[in-house]
Amino acid sequence: MWDASPPESDAPPVAAYVPDLMDRSRIEIASREAGRRVEFVPAPEDLVSAVADGARFIVVDLAHPGVLDVLPRLRPARTVGFASHIDTALLEAAREAGCDEVVPRSAVVRRLARSGGRRRDA
Repeated sequence: MWDASPPESDAPPVAAYVPDLMDRSRIEIASREAGRRVEFVPAPEDLVSAVADGARFIVVDLAHPGVLDVLPRLRPARTVGFASHIDTALLEAAREAGCDEVVPRSAVVRRLARSGGRRRDA
């Protein structure tokens, strides 16, 4: 599942739960352009294993069952969740569940490209 091989740069590895193929493609391209390796997992629960195996940055599509349940267990990784900008209840629920940053679907690629995967408090 999670490949612990060295990343392409000094940036932390990225694990992502993104079922939508269009979003997945955009995230993969942005990660590679930023010099980061991204590993897509098949289920939200697999993100917990990815963090245990060294992932330091998590990207997650909040609009799928089980995602909110795993968010509190993804520390110490930095989590960025995305969903439709009009689904304000879901965005707020993600914040309450411990998602470090919640962005609209339209902004997740820009956010990933500029973040470097580093925690603000690290």
